[in-house]
Amino acid sequence: MIFRSVLTTLIALSLTGTVAAQSVAGMEAAQSRKTSDFPLKPTPSEADAALISAQLLTRFHYDARPLDSAMSAEIYDLYVKQLDPEKIFFSQQDAANFAKYRDKLGDAIWNRDLSAPFDIFNQYQLRTVGRMTYARNLLKKGFDLDSNDYYAIDRKEASWSKDEAELNDIWRKRTLNDWLRLKLAGRSDDDIRKVLDKRYAGYIERTKQLNSQDAFQIFMTAYANSTDPHTDYLGPRQSKEFDIELKLSVEGIGATLSSRGDYTQVAQLIPGSPAMKSNRLHVGDYVLGVGQGANGAIVDVIGWRADDIVNLIRGKKDTMVRLEVAPEAKGVDGQHVLISLVRQKVINEQQAAQKKIIDINEGGVDRKIGVIELPTFYTDFGAHSEGDKNFKSATRDVAHLLGDLKAEHVQAVVIDLRNNGGGSLYEANELTGLFIDKGPTVQVRDAKGQVQAQGKGVAMPMTWSGPLAVLVNRGTASASEIFSAAIQDYGRGLIIGSPTFGKGTVQTLIDLDKFASDAGADFGSLKMTIQEFFRINGGSTQLKGITPDIAFPTNGEEKSYGESTYANALKWTQIPPADYQPVADMKAYLPQLEHMHAERDAKSPAWRLTLDELAQDKKLADRNSISLNLAQRQAERKQLDAIIENFRARQKVINGDFSVTDDNLDDGLNANERSLAAELKEEADAKKAPDPQLNEAAHILYDAISLITADPQLGSQVLPYGGREGMAYLGDHIHTAHAGSHAQRLSPRLILNSAT
Repeated sequence: MIFRSVLTTLIALSLTGTVAAQSVAGMEAAQSRKTSDFPLKPTPSEADAALISAQLLTRFHYDARPLDSAMSAEIYDLYVKQLDPEKIFFSQQDAANFAKYRDKLGDAIWNRDLSAPFDIFNQYQLRTVGRMTYARNLLKKGFDLDSNDYYAIDRKEASWSKDEAELNDIWRKRTLNDWLRLKLAGRSDDDIRKVLDKRYAGYIERTKQLNSQDAFQIFMTAYANSTDPHTDYLGPRQSKEFDIELKLSVEGIGATLSSRGDYTQVAQLIPGSPAMKSNRLHVGDYVLGVGQGANGAIVDVIGWRADDIVNLIRGKKDTMVRLEVAPEAKGVDGQHVLISLVRQKVINEQQAAQKKIIDINEGGVDRKIGVIELPTFYTDFGAHSEGDKNFKSATRDVAHLLGDLKAEHVQAVVIDLRNNGGGSLYEANELTGLFIDKGPTVQVRDAKGQVQAQGKGVAMPMTWSGPLAVLVNRGTASASEIFSAAIQDYGRGLIIGSPTFGKGTVQTLIDLDKFASDAGADFGSLKMTIQEFFRINGGSTQLKGITPDIAFPTNGEEKSYGESTYANALKWTQIPPADYQPVADMKAYLPQLEHMHAERDAKSPAWRLTLDELAQDKKLADRNSISLNLAQRQAERKQLDAIIENFRARQKVINGDFSVTDDNLDDGLNANERSLAAELKEEADAKKAPDPQLNEAAHILYDAISLITADPQLGSQVLPYGGREGMAYLGDHIHTAHAGSHAQRLSPRLILNSAT
């Protein structure tokens, strides 16, 4: 029976994308594909892989559904959407021609006849080449830069163009917008024409190089994603990429890239990596070009596939790569910056938990608040399975850091889980055990409806029973949500920040080659959802995520990022609560803490700056269209530059940095030296920049301690593990020293993200 061992494969909550490197010359790798034969045709191996995937998904998926006409329609919609998300290639006529396949894609898989999805893909190739050729011809004529037209930034909800003329008008506006963006970056008309012509020609060439494997990958991704957002098909190339990302140590710059239409953004920076250490590359920045070494030509990568960009960025240790970047704060119209990075080995040690101490003095009272930043719930699965008692573990590291913080006399601890996309379920359970004495931490339900409560193991004793807070944001997902939910349900600590991602499912990775009759088959892998998490109070972490006890403002990213943004996300549900006993309860005092939080932040320049930056981000994100008038765009650019400069000036005042300004850099320096001095100054400013959200979380915890110590009755209600004993323990933490005790976001859409 080919399915006999399928569910014995590794179960993971989410596998954090890490830095990867290959021994290839980036430029050659990105350009090595040869023009494919047209039209593309599916191979027998691909038909077999599709059939095996369907057998697995219809029998073992957590929410298994038949591959019938209804599912076929969902696959069709998602497949076409993945090929043409902005509706700029296909027309109403194309959609009408494809309609005959709408309820037949399931049959195509069952019958091992993939001609239907391949026909759609071949038409996509033709339309793409035709549209890019039209855009190249527009460049020869030039544009009216005084136009009063507007271009729709987001066309995902737009209708199909009714005819060729309407499509031509969309592409005229689109190409004009590309022209204006380079104009705003300071390029001459001749230079713009050359850059865009080369960009569009490259897009045509890469489209012609798409092969059968590419077409099959996109179609199967549509099928897998139709079951739920976190089920993915990984073709042979993607499977090899996935293997690279799981290595304990790899070489590169330490950034994960994510496709956003024609543009590629930085989705994640790995702690300790060259990208993170530079303090110049940030999450959300747009990667526009890549150059090799100190003097290699910058290759324009707008419109490129993410994996091709990754191949350009990767390289050998100690070699340089240069990135042309548009900072997210200014958008793709902003002034471009050039960032030089030296590739290095990035190892899991650099992603490990780290500690710091925030000293607070208010009303003549000094208190130390310990902070532990945990980027991911990491563990060495191999060493653990081999019985190594000293295997690498997030829990062991956090326990060790908690011992250090005790020795440094901290009175409370903040666990910083912002942008922690998950990791090991085992680690989530064990880490919770550092803060509770006993009891379940999570409930897991499988496809058969069987529920298992998982609780504190015996590996680590409770290490910290003092005041606790967990800092979260929208990037807090999966294992991080399990930990946060358990802390909240037990009343063990305050959850502070913004609502979390809402990923409450478990995936397993299945090697499809195991089911092949041919020993040399290369079918790829299937990442399939097989379980769902539930809190110990019975509610699911799915979709809703964790609602903080004390909420921080957001920039509106919840509209575009998070589980709730997926149309086919599994619905929130609940089951009976587990057998557990809350140890404390701060609910009655949340209004008072929120009041103190609001009063303090009204007087805080750093917090007001944060609010203004969030409001500006939201304003830019909410734009639905953009002017195609050069003068108006220049005015908007000038206005945005002024806003950004105001933010920077306010940040300098907050940092207390009045010694070095752009105006008093040594005029005796040459251009390169001045550029380096400005870069070093920017890095120094970034290192000194405060973290208002973390500091405020520490202050909120400080307030909580003040409330507890001022009211013994309150202390008996909110301290863990009993009133008198808890008050004594808290008193020890405040007044005396304690002996010490040792202790990654793969994007929800793996297919859209690649690690560099």
